Amino acid sequence: MPVQTLKARRRILVVEDEPGIADTICYALCTDGFDPHVCALGCEALAALETGEFALAILDIGLPDVNGFELFRQIRARVPLPVIFVTARAEEVDRIVGLELGADDYVAKPFAPRELVARVRTVLRRANPGSSSSSAYESATPRTNVFIVDEERRRISFCGHVLDLTRYEYGLLKTLISRPGRVFSRDELLARVWGDSTESIDRTVDAHVKTLRAKLKSVAPGLDPIHTHRGAGYALAEDIRSP
Repeated sequence: MPVQTLKARRRILVVEDEPGIADTICYALCTDGFDPHVCALGCEALAALETGEFALAILDIGLPDVNGFELFRQIRARVPLPVIFVTARAEEVDRIVGLELGADDYVAKPFAPRELVARVRTVLRRANPGSSSSSAYESATPRTNVFIVDEERRRISFCGHVLDLTRYEYGLLKTLISRPGRVFSRDELLARVWGDSTESIDRTVDAHVKTLRAKLKSVAPGLDPIHTHRGAGYALAEDIRSP
C-alpha cells in the first residue's frame, strides 16, 4: 500500500517567556495546523533561526534578555520573516513604533487565541499571495472584490452600488476593508475612526456596525461581510463573492 505524505506543517517561531501564554499560543497554532517552536529568550530565537526555515514569528516585546523591538531588528537583518508583536503594553506609542519598524501586525494581551491565529493566517496570505492555501488543510477560495473605496469622494461601493454612509460609517467600513480577515478590537476602531471624541464609547462601534450591516443587507441580502468575534471585535470576511 502506498504511503501518503501529508503536507508539511508550517513552522511558527513563538518568542514568549510566560509559559502559560506560550502554551496557549502553541495549542491554538497546533489546532490550526501549524508547527510552533517556542523560545523564552531572544538569544534562543536567534539560534532557532539557524535550525531551519520559519513561516512567521510571534514576538513578545517584554523579554527578559532583550527588547522585542531590538530582537525584531536582529531577526530582519538575518531573514525577511513576517512578524506579529505581542505585548502587555497596549499604549498607542508601542503600536506605532512596532508597525513603523516594519512589523506585520500587533496584538495586545489579553487576547483571544483564535484572534491571534486569524491574524497569523492573514499575515501569511499577504506574505504569500500566490499560495493556494493558508493552513495545512484550508482550501483556496476565489475572491471577488465586492468593495470599491473612492477616497477622493469619500464613498464606498458595494456590489456595484454606492452606499449612503455617514462620516463614521465610512471610516469604520474603510478600516475593515483595509485588512480583510484582520480582527479590529472596539478600542482600535474607536481610536482609528472616532479619534479623541469624548462621546465615543464601545457601544458606539456596535451601533454603527449594526447600521452598516443593515445598509449592506439592503444591497445584497445574501451576504454578511462583517463578522463579529466575541470578546475580540469585528473583521471583514476575507472571501466574499458577489451574489
